[in-house]
Amino acid sequence: QVQVVESGGGLVQSGGSLRLSCTTSGRSLVDYGVGWFRQAPGKEREFVAAITRNGGRTTLADSVKGRFTISRENVKNSVYLQMDRLMSDDAGVYYCAVEAGGTGSYVYESKYRYWGRGTQVTVSK
Repeated sequence: QVQVVESGGGLVQSGGSLRLSCTTSGRSLVDYGVGWFRQAPGKEREFVAAITRNGGRTTLADSVKGRFTISRENVKNSVYLQMDRLMSDDAGVYYCAVEAGGTGSYVYESKYRYWGRGTQVTVSK
């Protein structure tokens, strides 16, 4: 049984920063690419960022480029999402997802097998 756990969400003022963390139990993240998605109230879940298993390639949604950074520390079995210059549109529940392997774009939910329960990010004006 693989469990994906996100942490680091919270309330932050517009323009502020947060760092989300993702880790797993039951299986190491080392051999897998990882993605972050988010869902705002009343909206579809959307892709935010992804990183390949060795960290050699990252992909970011256009809406967060230049503000968010995804990274990983395999020795700590962790993937991070550093979020800077947060805006109200960034608010929502952020989900970490671990890929199922194989081909396919990291942008699509079908790429991922294991999902966390999410961590709430609230941005105040």
